[in-house]
Amino acid sequence: MRDPEPGNSKALTRRDFFRLGAAVGVGCLAGGAAPPTSADRPTADPPVAAPAMPTRNLGRTRHAVGIFSLGGQAAIERPDNAAVAVAIVERALDLGVNYIDTAARYGGDARWSQRYIGQVMKRRRREAFLTSKTHDRTRDGSLRLLEESLRLLETDHLDLWQIHNLSRMEQVEEIFAKGGAIEALEQARAEKSVRFLGVTGHADPAVLMEAIRRFEFDTLLLALNAADAHHRSFAAELLPLAVEKRMGVIGMKIPARGRLLASRTPPEVDRQRAPERPATSGVLTMKEALYYVLSLPVSTVIIGCDSVAQLEENVALARSFTPLSDSERERLTARTEPIARQALFFRDWS
Repeated sequence: MRDPEPGNSKALTRRDFFRLGAAVGVGCLAGGAAPPTSADRPTADPPVAAPAMPTRNLGRTRHAVGIFSLGGQAAIERPDNAAVAVAIVERALDLGVNYIDTAARYGGDARWSQRYIGQVMKRRRREAFLTSKTHDRTRDGSLRLLEESLRLLETDHLDLWQIHNLSRMEQVEEIFAKGGAIEALEQARAEKSVRFLGVTGHADPAVLMEAIRRFEFDTLLLALNAADAHHRSFAAELLPLAVEKRMGVIGMKIPARGRLLASRTPPEVDRQRAPERPATSGVLTMKEALYYVLSLPVSTVIIGCDSVAQLEENVALARSFTPLSDSERERLTARTEPIARQALFFRDWS
């Protein structure tokens, strides 16, 4: 965030913004949360996280979301991996995780992620705030994806349906054009096959800022980690705008698929993504990576897990969370500078 200009008494300093965010995050401002924005949206009857899991408001949805949520990638999108994937979803619910993220694109054409999650949802649907996404930019294509998503997820509705990964301004124009995906979101909400609407992205904060200025999305899922400040920062202007609009904010790419972690063993150079070469080990522990983002004004973070053991470690960290100070966050940001390119591999580097 830029420093306030002289004479602008309404501007917040960066430190003021993050202090406000921390208060929002721990629920100190819960009484000021906005009510549902339309009478035709059903009143939330959210699944409740286990008492040991700290919760925050998911923006206007009135869902008390656990600060750690389960992402639908990693083991949960791998082909023919039901034994591992289903066990992770089951254990997450057992541990009080009450938000599960997936997408029509996860797991390729077979949509493995939705299939595995559906095996659990057909028995435990009321325990999860269930989300998915459409990567199609048209109305008709998105509605087809939604129909198949509901079938695979063994449910008659989603709690949250999102536009998947807006990366370029022309995609914003596509979804808002006549016959675009925004029409599908509005129709699905009117028909009550989805309850809330969101948008997601990794590459460019300006693209997402344009989208949320045009439409009252309920949530924003954004890529955010301790290296964020080094290139096309999402925390600088996009995150404050989402907080101002009282959106539910979900963080992703917390450990950058392991690239931020000191425990990582990088692949051989010829197997690395071209923008990252030469990729190295990371510089943070999982605790540092997780606590950095949870100290920002986010509602929750989604993380995909490779095993039940990894899930349990992440949940234990979330249960023990205490916010980092300004200086602690700044030190972590400084440590990530040498590996910023690999830690922000999902950003637009053009």
